[in-house]
Amino acid sequence: MSLIKSISGIRGTIGGPAGDGLSPIDVVKFTSAFATFLQRKNNGKRLTLVVGRDARLSGAMVDRLVVGTLQGMGIDVVETGLSTTPTTEMSVIEHKADGGIIITASHNPRHWNALKLLNEKGEFIDAAEGNEVLRLAESDEIRFAEVNDLGKVTEDNNAIDSHIKRVLELKLVDAEAIKKANFRVAVDAVNSTGGIAIPRLLKALGVNEVVELNCDPTGDFQHNPEPIPQNLTDIATLVPAQKCDMGIVVDPDVDRLALICENGEMFGEEYTLVSVADYVLDHTPGNTVSNMSSTRALRDITEKRGLTYAAAAVGEVNVVTKMREIGAVIGGEGNGGVIYPELHAGRDALVGVALFLTMLAKKREKEAGLTLSQLRKTYPEYVISKNRKDLVAGMDVDGILRKMQEKYKNERVSTIDGVKIDFADSWAHLRKSNTEPIVRIYCEAHTAAEADALAQKMLADLTEFSK
Repeated sequence: MSLIKSISGIRGTIGGPAGDGLSPIDVVKFTSAFATFLQRKNNGKRLTLVVGRDARLSGAMVDRLVVGTLQGMGIDVVETGLSTTPTTEMSVIEHKADGGIIITASHNPRHWNALKLLNEKGEFIDAAEGNEVLRLAESDEIRFAEVNDLGKVTEDNNAIDSHIKRVLELKLVDAEAIKKANFRVAVDAVNSTGGIAIPRLLKALGVNEVVELNCDPTGDFQHNPEPIPQNLTDIATLVPAQKCDMGIVVDPDVDRLALICENGEMFGEEYTLVSVADYVLDHTPGNTVSNMSSTRALRDITEKRGLTYAAAAVGEVNVVTKMREIGAVIGGEGNGGVIYPELHAGRDALVGVALFLTMLAKKREKEAGLTLSQLRKTYPEYVISKNRKDLVAGMDVDGILRKMQEKYKNERVSTIDGVKIDFADSWAHLRKSNTEPIVRIYCEAHTAAEADALAQKMLADLTEFSK
């Protein structure tokens, strides 16, 4: 059992003793701490928070605990029910709420859940604010409301439709072009709320035919929910078998987007952001940002235009902060997370789908029959090898990373987020995960063999320094 408190929220496994997972007691504890934080931030005024959740099996139980706790704190709640992370973020803005809570463990397996905490902008709270929430959770400073001051609950059953409407209103989204393209698209939504949102979006965009796989939002995930190649074998077979133009895969809370080519090959979730950014930069030149574990391809297509690319620490809030700092028009994370600030400052698979389909439709107007596999070849070629090392109790991870920094001190080394080592034609990034008890080792090079070889070298170094 695990309970992880980080910039990505309060995340844990369901079941077991309090404090050793995300138990009902822990849900109440951290929800009331967040409520107290917001009440102090707003000088005690009566607050409204938006609550949404993905479809995982524990979601309804956790949702009732969160909503009841907020009511007990004297906070009014807008309940969006089965929703997506970006939809909940936008609902905070739509309802002019004072914050929000998204109940989702994102790509983690079915026995995990989490509380993701939003500010009044519909964005994740930062590290300093998160630390204050954690402090309050362990304090005796929390006070619940008197009976006459309990919070009230209203339901918003149209949150996803409102989100879709806002996407369709974007200047760079062209539903008419998509309709003319006569697309046939397969969708794997891993039995979560993407099964509600993505087919509905595709139909609103004018997609001719949608082939659904795992789109019933039961929360009973039919495969590991992280949208990486080894988990996507079913849709990779389905796309060519059904003669689809492409496949769309989202994670349980729909903030990550992976694409499948017409031949069943992976487009590469790293290239979701690259391709969408390429389209956006063609029409609105500006700067770009991704996190330090993302492909160099975004840097390449940005600098090719004489524009500025910047890297941020891993984590949506860090990327958004850097985007604002340099005035980026597009950004995100290489895990398939597209952030398009023209809509809102959060990773959003819905806007990623709409921009990508518009781009593909317009390219087909000039080059009939253009396939995803052909499109993929137009971008700089890099391959990332993603590996992990499980943490052992008592392991001095920070000390190990310092040794890595020292060993490679003659290369370009950044310690903004773990240790990133930039070589001439490759890079390696080693960092503690915000969501799991592991060290992530991401390595990128021009070929898979080179990336894998670099990863094995990094793993060998970690093993040596762990002794």
